[in-house]
Amino acid sequence: DPPAWQDPRSAATYVRNIASDLTRADPAGAGYYAERATAYTARLAELDGWITQRIAQVPAAQRKVITSHDAFGYFAARYGVTMVAVAGVSTNADAGARDMADIIRLMRRDKIKALFLENIANPRLVDQISRETGAQVGGRLYSDALSAIGGPASTYLAMMRHNVDTLVAGMQRT
Repeated sequence: DPPAWQDPRSAATYVRNIASDLTRADPAGAGYYAERATAYTARLAELDGWITQRIAQVPAAQRKVITSHDAFGYFAARYGVTMVAVAGVSTNADAGARDMADIIRLMRRDKIKALFLENIANPRLVDQISRETGAQVGGRLYSDALSAIGGPASTYLAMMRHNVDTLVAGMQRT
């Protein structure tokens, strides 16, 4: 489940599984793989603590976000953020008129100001919601792909930090 990497604890599971598989394929490198996996898993634990602290800066009632597609379920569950997707799991799925109306009503009712576009999604629906609600697009989130080298999300750790900083800024908007 690719979006599982939006929770650093799941990413740590990936790291352990990769190290285990590399060790099976190359037993001579077992020590190296274990050392690298341990070091990266520690960085993921630090990241998880940092994210928890950053999200805690947003009052619980403001932890509501609209995104372009449903890629942040694991993140939302881990950090207590309500994330509503304009489109379904597929970035190719367009929301229908009823879906759009429901999202616009939800944003108005719950005073949701955090509206985000994902790097791999078509901006058309998010832009339409922005026009209808007056909510500004709070930035670009990286969900299923990293940015180019030198970009804001060129590594997993950079992606997560960028996304969290972007989300917190948007959720704190009044």
